[in-house]
Amino acid sequence: MRCGKKYLGDEIMRQAPNIPRCSCGGILKPDVVLYGENLPDTAVEGAVRAIRQADLLIVGGTSLVVYPAAGLLRYFRGKALVLINRDATPYDGEADLVIRRPIGEILDEAVGV
Repeated sequence: MRCGKKYLGDEIMRQAPNIPRCSCGGILKPDVVLYGENLPDTAVEGAVRAIRQADLLIVGGTSLVVYPAAGLLRYFRGKALVLINRDATPYDGEADLVIRRPIGEILDEAVGV
């Protein structure tokens, strides 16, 4: 999309089965970063700043093999790294605590669901 205009779901569905388009002519897409797309530079820079300043870093629900998320851990210099993931990650050996469970289960328990 070219103009940044936001649309409600029902407005988009009215265009089905055609590819949804904005009034400016651009193709509509969700306001998320899709696989293969780059994150905005400001988001990456903000994440790097926050990770560098953190004493504790809790990472959950990622295999840490897809970039840029996988590359962000190299900026952590804090005291404790906690990894929560269903499967092993390449950073398990560097973590202070590894919890091998789905992040959804852990978060449900944390909030008492």
